[in-house]
Amino acid sequence: MAKLVLQTDFGLVDGAVAAMYGVAYGVDGELSIHDLTHEIPPYDIFAASYRLYQTTKYWPEGTVFVSVVDPGVGSDRRSIIAETVDHHFIITPVNGTLTHLAKFVGLKRVSVIDEASHALPGSQESHTFHGRDIYAYNGAKLASGQITFEDLGKEIEPEQVVMLPLGEVKEGVDQIAGTIDILDIRFGSLWTNIPLATFKKLGVAAGEFVQVSIYYHDQLRYQNQMPFTRTFAAVRVGEPLVYVNSLLNLGVAINQDSFSKLYHIGTGVDWHITVKRLSV
Repeated sequence: MAKLVLQTDFGLVDGAVAAMYGVAYGVDGELSIHDLTHEIPPYDIFAASYRLYQTTKYWPEGTVFVSVVDPGVGSDRRSIIAETVDHHFIITPVNGTLTHLAKFVGLKRVSVIDEASHALPGSQESHTFHGRDIYAYNGAKLASGQITFEDLGKEIEPEQVVMLPLGEVKEGVDQIAGTIDILDIRFGSLWTNIPLATFKKLGVAAGEFVQVSIYYHDQLRYQNQMPFTRTFAAVRVGEPLVYVNSLLNLGVAINQDSFSKLYHIGTGVDWHITVKRLSV
């Protein structure tokens, strides 16, 4: 039996997530159900896409992920099941949630779920909780082996799936520009889309300083010089640093403080960052 992993923007302040668990256990009481997170910011499809990319590769092949960040619930937006090239399954709305997996992992196949035929019995008059009635229900059936990928609906080309815009990484002679994709939420560190492999082309060694400039659209919001370090403890408490995050992209942090809160830095394709090698 495959594992079932749930991700939503519901939070845990009411019964929504527990209802999804209940539906899944109603399908098969022996299921192994886990939480990716239920703290995606409301309606933040980009964050849902990123957190799937951050997580899926560490789970066994065949794991079924249900991701419900669904501001279009009940509309004519479609529901899909996708299989990645590394054999994980994702059940989610067609709204951009698969963006990072499509770009950085690859989608092997995608099918549109026939919602009329694959809804929780008795839920036909409910149109605002597909997380329970479509996604958790079918995720549980798939994980428990009661249905197959092919049973759920008609296959479409992966290229037909809605994708969100992603920031570009631009290389210069002595600098690299990218975007601030997301935060290391609890600690307020900035996670960029600049790969370590690209940064290495600047020839900056651990302990050497770089200049970091952060823009919102074209407006400079922050600029400072700071060291590129392997650990947070390499600088004093309260000092900034550039480091390599767990996805092997560049991050910007303050040792034991929140960079994002202190300097009011946000995330997304409108937040640009430049990392420049300083002359020796």
